[in-house]
Amino acid sequence: MDLVIRATVVFFFILLVTRIAGRRELAELEPFDLILLVVLGDLVQQGITQSDESVTGTLIVISTIALLSVGVSWMSFRSRRARLLTAGEPIVLVQGGRPIERNLRRERITLEDVQEEARRSQITSLAELQWAILEDDGHISCIPRRH
Repeated sequence: MDLVIRATVVFFFILLVTRIAGRRELAELEPFDLILLVVLGDLVQQGITQSDESVTGTLIVISTIALLSVGVSWMSFRSRRARLLTAGEPIVLVQGGRPIERNLRRERITLEDVQEEARRSQITSLAELQWAILEDDGHISCIPRRH
């Protein structure tokens, strides 16, 4: 039972940390970040299992994490509130060619980041941009103005 409690605490802590870290940071992992995640995974495993290296302990931890993951996914599917907690909602960064500074600051996104995404969508300037929206997955959707 101790393994289940530790796995549950770590699961929800990781969920909280990923929400705090922000969508954009998770969408743009650098090689160092990837290595850091692998190291973090090992540290999490050590924290959950402590000195229990048994197959049974491993199966209990894997089952607990899997059940929690399915449970959170199911809750997100069934409840808008849960979905907002786990995934968030899209955030408008640019509207009618004008940046929304408050949203850019809150999500720690520079105007240059938005312009880069606009260029990838074949939009050359903010004036041509009707909407730039930070999606739940951390990517920016760019919608051009209709002329």
